[in-house]
Amino acid sequence: MRDASEREAARETADSAAGHAEMLVVGKISGCYGLKGWVKIHPYTESPEGFMELGAWQLKRRDVFETVDFDAVKPQGRGLVAHIRGVDDRTSAERYRGLEIVAPASVLPALPAGEYYWRDLQGLQVWCQSGEEKVLLGTVDYLIETGANDVLVVKACAGSIDERERLIPYLPGATVTRVDLAQAVIEVDWFVDD
Repeated sequence: MRDASEREAARETADSAAGHAEMLVVGKISGCYGLKGWVKIHPYTESPEGFMELGAWQLKRRDVFETVDFDAVKPQGRGLVAHIRGVDDRTSAERYRGLEIVAPASVLPALPAGEYYWRDLQGLQVWCQSGEEKVLLGTVDYLIETGANDVLVVKACAGSIDERERLIPYLPGATVTRVDLAQAVIEVDWFVDD
């Protein structure tokens, strides 16, 4: 599974002033880098290269989107550093610290069959087999990244078997036996009591 915008970023959507496009948080400016106006970026994409391929970036400042032109972006450690066109000193770069970087959902690349963006899985009903019947465990609220594998956070919903929150490893072919976006369903091999 690929996450276009890890953790809560997939939950973030907003209307763009230009066309009301769905916007996804794809990273955050975490600080300054050097003295010449460069900023550190923590990308929420699966890889730093994935962030660089998106383009069409905007910054979200108090729920207002402003276009940003990174005229240079390069890997640095586990993240990225970038230069914002027209920002040529550290003091000017400080104004961008803490801002989220967003991009239209339309710029995300198409995924191969069987791979999904986190945002595609959120809200899907999670069902499992219990004896002779299928039972509803809840709906996917969000996903978390643990390092070993991603985890579905499943919250109770109308019609679910109980009121428990469940953390279910996202392991296609093992724990996750079927994903059907058209029917908004995920089937899992899971114990109702777990």
